[in-house]
Parts: sequence; structure tokens; C-alpha cells
Amino acid sequence: MDRRNFLKKGATAAAVSTIAPQIIGGNEANAANTSVEKSGELVAVMGDSPSVMLTKAIEELGGITKFVKVGQKIVIKPNIGWAKEPEMAANTNPEVVGALVKLCKDAGASEVLVFDHTCNEWNSCYEKSGIKEATEANGGKMVPGNNEKYYKEVDLPKGVSIKSTKIHEAIINCDAWINVPVLKHHGGAKMSLSMKNSMGIIWDRKVFHKDGLQQCIADLATYEKKPILNIIDAYRAMTQNGPQGKGVEDTLVTKALFASADPVAVDTAAVKFFGQIKDMRLEDVKHISLAEKHQLGTQDLSSVNVKRVKL
Repeated sequence: MDRRNFLKKGATAAAVSTIAPQIIGGNEANAANTSVEKSGELVAVMGDSPSVMLTKAIEELGGITKFVKVGQKIVIKPNIGWAKEPEMAANTNPEVVGALVKLCKDAGASEVLVFDHTCNEWNSCYEKSGIKEATEANGGKMVPGNNEKYYKEVDLPKGVSIKSTKIHEAIINCDAWINVPVLKHHGGAKMSLSMKNSMGIIWDRKVFHKDGLQQCIADLATYEKKPILNIIDAYRAMTQNGPQGKGVEDTLVTKALFASADPVAVDTAAVKFFGQIKDMRLEDVKHISLAEKHQLGTQDLSSVNVKRVKL
């Protein structure tokens, strides 16, 4: 084993073994104590395959039928922005998406749609990411996001920098949607997590970069039709050169997954996790605190019922 791979493996082991105590403090028993009323729930799962961790996280949150009802049209919004293979960690792991599609179908969803407004050519992104194959193999349907005709203007009355934007009709017309980003470094936003991933539901991203990216991400999160669940795939994290990366040397297998209906809490937990393997502070990812000011969730994880599962 060469020195680089040895260091990577060491960093992975350290991250997996220390993440839970450092995210929430205290010991396992106190962390799992649900006798004290909390403002929400967050699950952190570590140590297994993407699909196993996804299934366990949903189980810990009360099961998929808590979120998906019979006959509903569900949209799953992964990160599929780049024409990159799964080992590049530029996109959400296809195994996570496939497992989630299956859970939704098993819960009785009438239709499960998957899409992203991609950065590279959309067909290549859908194919190379493995997400198209995983979606269709489990009964879901890929829909395009590459044309402005699919997007409709919506108001964001609580926004500070943006007051309206065009959002994909799949989100507007569905009964519920689930946000499923991959954990990765991002040059502009510092981190790409659940709220940053929502930029894939809009048409004009240039406005966000022009008008102050961090505030615009927080403003978009005020959209009235919020995801019923945010699931951060951290099986393989992109630790540098995000959002698309330069090679597998920019990635690290960390075998983790975070899930919560609270986008602020789940993004906070993911940044704390990331900060154990790379130099990243919560205050660096400014859209998280800005979203908290919008009263969209909390950065105070001690006020959240956090469940830690090590598989």
C-alpha cells in the first residue's frame, strides 16, 4: 500500500470512529435518549453500504410510510450535475437513489420521478452517474431538467436577495419531494449539502451567483413546498476541488449518511462531520446560519433528537 492510500484509509477510519461523539457530544445512551422533548429528528448512520445505511436511517425516522403515502406522486432530487462515474463522488451515489425509489414504490407511491438541472449534458449525467439505471431498475422514472419550458415562476416572499425564481414543474406538481445530495466540497458555497442541492430545482442559477450565492441559497430554502426529508449521502465524500472534482484523489470513502426533515440541522451535522477530515468550519458555510435566521431549522444539535447508528 502506498503512503497516500495509507493516509486515506487512516483518515477514513478516524472519521468513522469519532464522528458521532463530536457531532452531538456526550455518550451513546444520552444521544439516543428520546424522553426529552426535542424540536426535530436527525439520524446519522455509519459503517455499511449506501443502501443499507439509507434503509436504516429511514427505519430510525419511523419508516418510509411516515413520509410517503399510498397514491402519492413523489419526486427524488439527487445531485446529478456532472457526467462523472460514482467513484468520483460528484453526484449522489446511485445505490442510495435506487434504494429510496424502491422504498417509495413499496410504500404505495403512484409515481416516483427523479431529475436534476444538470451542469453537463443531461443524458450523459443521468447515464454516467448510474442514477438512471438505478432509478429505472427500481420502478422510478427519470425526467429531464434541461429546458426552460419545464420551469415555472414562483414567488419567494420571505427571500432577502431573491423574491422569485423558476422552479421545475415536477417539484411544483408532485405531492412531496425528497432532497438527496452528496456530501462534497464546493468552491463557491464552501459545501454542497441539502440546501445547496436545491439549486438543481431552479432554472436560472446565474442570478444566484450574481446576487450573493450564500443568501440566495438560504432564500430558495424558504420556498413554501419544502422537501419532506433531506438525506445526505456521505458514503464517499468529495473533499476538495468541488463541485465536480479532478479525480478519485479528491474523494474519501467515509461510509456515512445523514437524514432529517430539518435542512439546517442535517447540513450542520454534515459540516461537522466533514470538518473532521478536512479544514471546514460551520461559520464558513454561511447559508446555513442565514437559513436559521429564516427560521428554517436549527444549528443547535443539542435541541434535536439525534439518533446515531454504527453498523
